[in-house]
Amino acid sequence: MTQVTKTTEVILAFDTSGPYCAAALLRGGALVGSVSEPMKRGQSERLMGLLEELLAAHGANWQDLSRIGVGVGPGNFTGIRIAVATARGLALSLGVPAIGVSTFEATLLGKPDGSTALVAAPREQVYVHTEGCEVRLDDAANWQGKPEAHMPPAPDRLAENIAQAATGAPSSAPAPTPLYIKPADAAPASDPPPVILDDT
Repeated sequence: MTQVTKTTEVILAFDTSGPYCAAALLRGGALVGSVSEPMKRGQSERLMGLLEELLAAHGANWQDLSRIGVGVGPGNFTGIRIAVATARGLALSLGVPAIGVSTFEATLLGKPDGSTALVAAPREQVYVHTEGCEVRLDDAANWQGKPEAHMPPAPDRLAENIAQAATGAPSSAPAPTPLYIKPADAAPASDPPPVILDDT
């Protein structure tokens, strides 16, 4: 079992923007351990247990952490909110910074200049992001076979990349916020609001 000491920066990162829970633990910039579990639902119930198990498996606890890294999407709306809310809550309670890392940034980590990150979108499309460019929607077929195009790695590796990206981010970075490419599909309630009774 690898023991973690407080004299070394320890980073816990996690991501639930897809149909999975994934997390990685870094110590001094080196990977200590990573884990991922496929799931379409239930991330909110599973995430904290998964994180605690990862820490315990490597002799660490919450107080050892120096910072939190979290995937902010794009991806599943609910999944992104679960991870971001968890990261912000942990950062507040532990007194450590939380760093948001997009799937694009994590995908391009270590890739050569000129690489393009792609994230799957509905209807056989992809969200396309090149360094310094805005995100756009395109047909996935337009990127098949292009060597510069990169889809996100496996969830556990994605969590590791998020942790690595969070390592180099300034601790004064703004609190993480979800990266939504398009508005939520949910429509506002059509029922009228309840009447507020005035006791006076």
